[in-house]
Amino acid sequence: MAALWIAHVTVSDAEAYGKYAELAGPAIAQHGGTFIARGGRYVQLEGTDRPRNVVARFPSVEAAVECYNSPEYQAALDHARGASERDLLVVEITE
Repeated sequence: MAALWIAHVTVSDAEAYGKYAELAGPAIAQHGGTFIARGGRYVQLEGTDRPRNVVARFPSVEAAVECYNSPEYQAALDHARGASERDLLVVEITE
């Protein structure tokens, strides 16, 4: 079953985070991920507000986790560490 990769992010270093985004996009695509939402308008109804929200669709939970653990994504993530606070989860779509 397909899955959603959902990230809620507060960026503290835009330059470093920009490098993360530049590298993460191709890594996500390489694992079958497609972006549904990236930094668009949102309304925070509950919980911790993070001004950048990203949703990508993957073929499966396993594909999303494989992407996260891939050398390509981990290289991208090196630029996000210290440049952002992030919450990231993968959830299976029940259609």
